[in-house]
Amino acid sequence: MSPSRADLQRTASEVFGWEDFRPGQLEAMEAAVNGQDVICVMPTGAGKSAVYQVPAMTLPGTAVVISPLIALQRDQTEAINEAAGATRAYVLNSAQPQGYWDEAWAAAGKDDGPGKAKFLFLGPEQAAREEVLELLQALDVSLLVIDEAHCVSAWGHDFRPDYLQLDQLVRALDKPVVALTATAAPPVRAEIAEQLGMRSPREISLGFDRPNLHLAAARYEDAEDKRRAVLEQAGKLDVPGLVYVATRAETEEYAAALQESGLRADAYHAGRSHEDRHRIHEEFLQDEVDIVVATTAFGMGIDKPNVRFVVHADIPDSVDSYYQEIGRGGRDGEPTEIFLHYRPEDLGIRRFFAAKAPDEEALAKLFKAVKKHTEPVPQAGLREELDLNPRRFSSLLGLLEQSGSVTAADDGYSARSGVGAKTAVKAALEFSEQRRNIEESRLEMMRQYAETTECRRRFLLNYFGEDAPDMCGYCDNCERAEAEGEELGPKESDTAQPFPLQSEVIHSEWGLGTVMSYEDETVTVLFESAGYKTLSVELVLEKGLLQEP
Repeated sequence: MSPSRADLQRTASEVFGWEDFRPGQLEAMEAAVNGQDVICVMPTGAGKSAVYQVPAMTLPGTAVVISPLIALQRDQTEAINEAAGATRAYVLNSAQPQGYWDEAWAAAGKDDGPGKAKFLFLGPEQAAREEVLELLQALDVSLLVIDEAHCVSAWGHDFRPDYLQLDQLVRALDKPVVALTATAAPPVRAEIAEQLGMRSPREISLGFDRPNLHLAAARYEDAEDKRRAVLEQAGKLDVPGLVYVATRAETEEYAAALQESGLRADAYHAGRSHEDRHRIHEEFLQDEVDIVVATTAFGMGIDKPNVRFVVHADIPDSVDSYYQEIGRGGRDGEPTEIFLHYRPEDLGIRRFFAAKAPDEEALAKLFKAVKKHTEPVPQAGLREELDLNPRRFSSLLGLLEQSGSVTAADDGYSARSGVGAKTAVKAALEFSEQRRNIEESRLEMMRQYAETTECRRRFLLNYFGEDAPDMCGYCDNCERAEAEGEELGPKESDTAQPFPLQSEVIHSEWGLGTVMSYEDETVTVLFESAGYKTLSVELVLEKGLLQEP
């Protein structure tokens, strides 16, 4: 019999010292212990970790937790072991000695009791290893937890090819899947469910409104004007704060300039040593650094309540990325400044990053390597045969699988019957081009946010599938409109809104889509095949461009 609500409450109290549940937590926990897949969208600080930790400690067996960051795995493991008063969680990665791995597997294989490992934390690249998968299959697994689950989605803000291989783990373990993320618009949630092979998942979303964040933006024509404005603003705002930039070089330049003005600033990017990144992370958490100037490499898993500002010196690649990054501010509920410094030319940098085409020769070699096997071939064998680094291999294999030339099963990968290498490469390139078009459309939505004269909060909430008042009163556009005696949002004279928000529509060329928002007599629709498209409502009505399914 499944654990009851009282069992969950007892575990939360006795093990973790939690007497009350936060909104959405108990609903998600009950679904998980009753064998239902769960997609849980909660802002960081809202208690996502509890959603799997309490059920895992209540159920017999061991929870397998997939998380992309070693630092995040370590923090969660330490918190669990401290609360339990014993070693009940282990982090398994390449930095751990073999003796530690042996200890973890032995503890996971024990019967439930004080020495039982209740949690194994792994990165997606570890979970993809054939020998690890075999060891996991031999365990009594209670739950499969996918943390930062937006990484599985090409729509998400931190897509990672390694996550595309997790469907194999889901099939092999055949246990309830709990997918957790802080930010996921409706198309991201749909793709998480599809890519992981989730079965009618229970979706729990706490909503995206962060009313304590003051939203504002400014447009510049000159790069030096923008740079001066960023430095001047960061020097005046209450600290601690974050400044996000597009390149590693900019992190160093801005950090040096802020240091010269007397601030404790440091630069954070993926090119710095592991020791430096860990030091900056810890110093920022301890308020020993005022401002971190960072690329997007900094932030995932950061739970610091008192970040007083998040300033973007460059436009992010999508609204999803932007919302994730600004969500690191004001987690204590206190007023927090969110500011985007925008120059139209900055879009070119983002388009350059998104324009890389896959290697046709490598795709052909990988497909031929799969096709020559008469039986399904494990990915470990393929990667070894072709001598590709894990990230590149996962990306290429994901393209072949998603474009339909390669199929995955529990025992490995097979080439689809009747498909040759030329056809497989062509299909993969077409799929990659479609993905680039989607990336371009997501960048276009970010440009629309930067340039909107309507309420910024309403824009963001509509993007994530939530309706909102026409004016929030706490963004630069609402404040300007109020000062000028203007009302934002639809007016009686405006063109009607022919389709409700979040309703499905069909376009003759772009196929099925979802209505996302209305603004300035236009409607923005998210199409599965073409991404975001903004259309004139007048033309939609006049020419019948959109129809109900």
